Amino acid sequence: MAFSATLETTSSGLAKISLSGELDATTAPDFKTSVEEAAATNPKRLVLLMQDLEYMASAGLRILIFAKQKMGASVDIYMVETQELVLDTIQKTGFDQSVYLLDEYDAGIIENV
Repeated sequence: MAFSATLETTSSGLAKISLSGELDATTAPDFKTSVEEAAATNPKRLVLLMQDLEYMASAGLRILIFAKQKMGASVDIYMVETQELVLDTIQKTGFDQSVYLLDEYDAGIIENV
């Protein structure tokens, strides 16, 4: 499945990136571009919609770390509906300690900026 990263920003300070397909060394630059575009809007929160992301290689994890650094300590990152294979990678590396993992999109939590 082809990879895609689609950015949506809101006036309330949310940057949402919907990820789908397979995130690997070939597709990681597309994700990085979306993260940079999101950071340029100075969001209060970055939301990664992961339900359609089937696979993530170490290159994808590097972009997640880049996103955390690029956004800064004051910006919370939420990963929503992360598939088990991708979640396993995130947990084995300890990156789950740096983000909020949600089983479903909860507007009461995410949009309360």
